[in-house]
Amino acid sequence: MIKQFLNVEIGHTQAHRVTDTYGEELGKVPMTERSMPPVKNQETLYVEADGSMLLTREEGWKEVKLGRVFKSGDCIKTDGKVDFIRYSQYLAHLGSAREFTDQMDELIESYGYQGKRLAFISDGAVWLKNWIEDSFPNAVSILDYYHASEHLHGFAKDFFTDEKTKKKWSHRQMSFLLESKVDKVIDNIGLLAPNNKEAQNLIDYYQSNKARMDYKHYRQIGCGIIGSGAIESAHRSVVQKRMKLSGQRWSKRGAQNMLNLRVTYMNGQWSKVIQLTKTEFKAAA
Repeated sequence: MIKQFLNVEIGHTQAHRVTDTYGEELGKVPMTERSMPPVKNQETLYVEADGSMLLTREEGWKEVKLGRVFKSGDCIKTDGKVDFIRYSQYLAHLGSAREFTDQMDELIESYGYQGKRLAFISDGAVWLKNWIEDSFPNAVSILDYYHASEHLHGFAKDFFTDEKTKKKWSHRQMSFLLESKVDKVIDNIGLLAPNNKEAQNLIDYYQSNKARMDYKHYRQIGCGIIGSGAIESAHRSVVQKRMKLSGQRWSKRGAQNMLNLRVTYMNGQWSKVIQLTKTEFKAAA
């Protein structure tokens, strides 16, 4: 595009050098400055976090931890379902869970204390569950409904031989989950398959997450979401469509620099980069 519109030749090496320089500089300042307007009294602030893998030169596949924060007032619904979120704030880190959660703490706190109007949606990862309980004990913590359903379907697939019976039983249990009848589902699993190891594993999973499975209530607060589709979409748009192309391998430093640029752009904070071009990095620009 630079060649087409300005008739200036830009080589791959130069493009890499400039983007790496700016990405590294952005990383020197915490990416936790609030980018969205304050949360209104009637709004719920949602937080979703998860990890996806990037191929690095030093250590092979490494997990990028990504967080997404958005408000219920920015959720656009079609036919009763949220299918678009107007504004979000992202944070990405290629490193330890503790470093990531420390940054997320600062970002979430920049929106002020929300109490029960702060809602986390996550899968069954222990590090996420522990972080939420330790840092935000008064928040609403939701186990991703579709993740809970996957465990149920996995058990049913292995247990039932008749497809019709499997579908009927699974559908009934999922309906109970949506009505917050977790204990009934646990009882039904136990009655169906006593002394079955897989059944007991599923029961233990639901028992340990029961406090995060009040789906009937969760669907009545905020914008009513109970799944982690927002963070799955964020992995594709923030990380994967730029950083998981065919044949790509990243140095860990270079990957974080690119993540800094991607997050800055997606957060609507590209003015930070423009300001750098005007001041400290004219030569690099």
